[in-house]
Amino acid sequence: MAVAGCGTNSIQIIDRSGEIVTPGNTLVYIEWTRVLDDTSVAKATIHPDGDCCERLSLIRSWRHKLVVFRDGRSVWEGPIIEVEWKLGVVEIVAGDVLAWLDRRVPHQDKDFVATDLTEIAQWLIEDGFAPDDPGHEVMVVGKTGILGDRSYEIDDDQTGEHLRDLAETGLDYTAVGSTIVLLPEDHTTVVGALTDADMPDGLVVAEDGVSLATRWVVHGDEDTGIKGVAGGADAYYGLLERVLEQTSILDNSSAEAAAKSRLRASYPVPAFIDTQDVTLSPDAAVDIPKLVPGWCLDVTSTRTCRKIAQRLKITGLKVVEDGDGEKVQVQLAPTGAGTGV
Repeated sequence: MAVAGCGTNSIQIIDRSGEIVTPGNTLVYIEWTRVLDDTSVAKATIHPDGDCCERLSLIRSWRHKLVVFRDGRSVWEGPIIEVEWKLGVVEIVAGDVLAWLDRRVPHQDKDFVATDLTEIAQWLIEDGFAPDDPGHEVMVVGKTGILGDRSYEIDDDQTGEHLRDLAETGLDYTAVGSTIVLLPEDHTTVVGALTDADMPDGLVVAEDGVSLATRWVVHGDEDTGIKGVAGGADAYYGLLERVLEQTSILDNSSAEAAAKSRLRASYPVPAFIDTQDVTLSPDAAVDIPKLVPGWCLDVTSTRTCRKIAQRLKITGLKVVEDGDGEKVQVQLAPTGAGTGV
C-alpha cells in the first residue's frame, strides 16, 4: 500500500508554445493546493542563481504557466497570475486550469431542458475554451442524475461563475493538472484511510451546529415562482429552516435537487474532523497525488472524548515544501455516508 512519504517538489515555467522558460532549479519554497468546486492556487519562491535570473525576468502573467512535480510526477499546473521580482528572490503565484474560465464568458446563446448537470458543465467548459485553448481535458467520473433547465446568453457573466452555480445544485468539480474532473456530489469512492497515528499533531472533532438545517427551501429567480423544498421538522432536532435564492435555476426539479443537496450537507448536524492545521505523518496510508477533492478518506479517531469513525470527503489539499521539508495537510467534510460513532 502506498504511503504519504516525504516528497520532493520541483517546478517548471512553461510558455504557451510549450517551450520551457526555466526549470526553477533554485526553488526555496513551494506550496500547491487542490480545492473542490473552485480554483486552487500554487506559490513558488525562487532564488536566482547564475543565468537563472535572466530567464526569470522573462516570466509574464497568463503567457506562462507553472507546472509542479512531486517526486517526478506532475501534480499541479496552471497560469501564472502574479509575479514579484525582489532583491534575491522571485515570487510566483498561479491559479489552476480553472482560472482561465474566470476570464471567459459564454460564446453563444444556449438553452438546456431536462439535462444532466454534468452535460451542462461539459458544455460550459468546452465553450469557454473553444476560442483559445491553453490545453485542457475533461474527465467525467459519473453523471449527477440531476436533470435541470439552464439558459446562458452570449457574453453574460463569467464561465467560472456559471460552474460554481452548478456546484451548488448537485455537481462537484476539481482540477488535477490540466484535467477538469466532473463528478456527482454523492461520489464516495475511498482513496485511503487515516487514524490518530497518521495525524501525530492531534486533531479536532467538531460539531458544526451553525450549519444544521432540517428543512431547506431553494427559490429560482423571484419573478419565476420556481421553488424546491427538502426536509421538515425532525423528531430529535425540531425544525430549523434555511432559504436560498439561486437565480440560475429555471425549473422546480432543479430547485428541489438543490434543496436536497443542501440538506445532505447540513443534516444531521455535521460532525467532522478538522485536520486543516494537522500535518500528515509520512507513514500515513495515502498516496498524495491521489488525494483529489471529491474522493473520500475513511477516518477513525479515538483520542478525543468524541470518538468517531466516518467517511469524509476531501475538499482541499495543501502541500508545502521549504527548508524544513515537506508538509501535507488535507481538508475533509461530511459526505452523508458512513456512520459517526
